[in-house]
Amino acid sequence: MNLDWNMKRIGCCLLIGMLLMMGCHNKKKPNYQLFPDMYEPIGYEAYQESPAFRDSISALKPPEGTIHRGWNPYAYPNTNEGYQDAKLNLISPLDSIEVDFVKGQELYGIYCAVCHGNRGDGQGILMEREKFLGIPSYADRDITPGSTYHVIFHGINAMGSHAGQLDEEERWQVTAYVMELKNELEIAASSNTE
Repeated sequence: MNLDWNMKRIGCCLLIGMLLMMGCHNKKKPNYQLFPDMYEPIGYEAYQESPAFRDSISALKPPEGTIHRGWNPYAYPNTNEGYQDAKLNLISPLDSIEVDFVKGQELYGIYCAVCHGNRGDGQGILMEREKFLGIPSYADRDITPGSTYHVIFHGINAMGSHAGQLDEEERWQVTAYVMELKNELEIAASSNTE
């Protein structure tokens, strides 16, 4: 009986203690944190001095040779030799099923048609307004998918690089669409000469 009475007293004390702790709970700030550094991290400014890092600077340089996730290095340099090498050796990683001419046409309309024209004939709106002159037709150029991709990546002459606007797959979609435009222009030119 004495043991039973002691258990009831301990149970009552625990219940009262829990109620008191819950009544003092501040919903805006936790009462107790077991490992506070996991909930309240130390924020470092980019160039703040910090003893936690080498050279006492919190912004560390990435290790040499590091590339960011999702980016594939482009092996052809921005030189005439790189252009010729890409023209001869660079092939599209997309197979015929992965090529989406609708997407390629949409991207071409956004980034290329302004200068090169909707048909690839070099008669874009900037050419018509004489902002840029001498934009060649794709039919007049000896281009391959590799050379087209290289020019989209690095740019050439007055055309700047579009590598920042288009990711790798989008560049290949535009390249496939440019080659389709070139074929259409060549077919139209050959039917006109017959």
